[in-house]
Amino acid sequence: MTTPVTIIGAGLGGLVLARVLHLHGIPVAVYEAEPSPMARTQGGLLDIHHHNGQPALQAAGLTDEFRSIILEGHQAMRILHRDGTVLLDQADDGTGGRPEVQRGELRQLLLDSLPAGTVRWGHKADGVRALGGGRHEVTFAGGRTTVTRLLVGADGAWSRVRPLLSDAAPEYSGRSFVETYLFDADTRHPASAQAVGGGSLGTFEPGGNEKWIGAHRESGGTLHAYVTLLKPQEWFAAIDFTDAAAATARIAREFDGWAPELTALITDSDTTPVVRPHYALPVEHRWDRVPGVTLVGDAAHLSVPNGEGANLAMQDGAELGQALAAHPDDVEAALAAYEQTMFPRSAEAAAEGLRHYELLFDGTTPQGLLDLFSAAEQPQ
Repeated sequence: MTTPVTIIGAGLGGLVLARVLHLHGIPVAVYEAEPSPMARTQGGLLDIHHHNGQPALQAAGLTDEFRSIILEGHQAMRILHRDGTVLLDQADDGTGGRPEVQRGELRQLLLDSLPAGTVRWGHKADGVRALGGGRHEVTFAGGRTTVTRLLVGADGAWSRVRPLLSDAAPEYSGRSFVETYLFDADTRHPASAQAVGGGSLGTFEPGGNEKWIGAHRESGGTLHAYVTLLKPQEWFAAIDFTDAAAATARIAREFDGWAPELTALITDSDTTPVVRPHYALPVEHRWDRVPGVTLVGDAAHLSVPNGEGANLAMQDGAELGQALAAHPDDVEAALAAYEQTMFPRSAEAAAEGLRHYELLFDGTTPQGLLDLFSAAEQPQ
């Protein structure tokens, strides 16, 4: 295949695709809005699953490099009552079924695997238009343009490429989380560090469906917390998040009566809290085949946070790259084969992820989540 592939977005899905294409000798260019790889932090921990994320990295020829960045022991999981009582304390089983890595380190690993110049930084796509015959023109901020015969939207929730294929737009789920960080936690925040343990934490109000606190232990003793609330976006907009102390105090008031080591994950934040609204596309989101263009990752199947987003994006990238390599003389056959597999897979994952997400808020919390973990531990 000699048709160059143009990828919009240098997230994990786009980079896995670029790497697989590179391994197969297919020319590729990735256009990314951020000015550099270090322009912003790249999120927290990711658990990379044995059935999708890990095979994607294997297809990219990066299994050994991936294993070198795994945080050992971080598969541990704790569930606490809001008063701090431990309801579940599950150690890392050592199987490697869902090892944890830092998202930023994984992204850098992928970037380092590509030839210099593959990623064109500082190219924010402002619009895309069809030119006919499978050709498309992408316009970037500042007026620069590029024309491509094979365009892949890997540009996330608010994809500029998606409108070529679908009228669907992400809708607010009704919940958002507020993101905080506590640094050097074992020394500076020992009570919270003990509550979180060696891996992940979930803590709930029994029978409630409006709030919970989750946290990960990241490298360097950092606690990364996700404080989730059932609130309209207007409620969050009324809080001045540039005033970190006032904002964290306001959020913490929603958790009056919770154990202090848990509310400290809010009030003791060493960073300005950031609101992350939960958006989703329709579970069955799909489109008719349009020549010369397709989507991967959140651009194709954005879901509420469920632990699958990054894994599915990488799986998309790997499978699309393999399909293009398998059909070197028929791009449309490759895109059709990829989409026919991706549509049902992503719909199933979104539906299952939504069920798990709703376990956190269905009025039986945390019992439903405890039952899920118990079932997972049973021999198959």
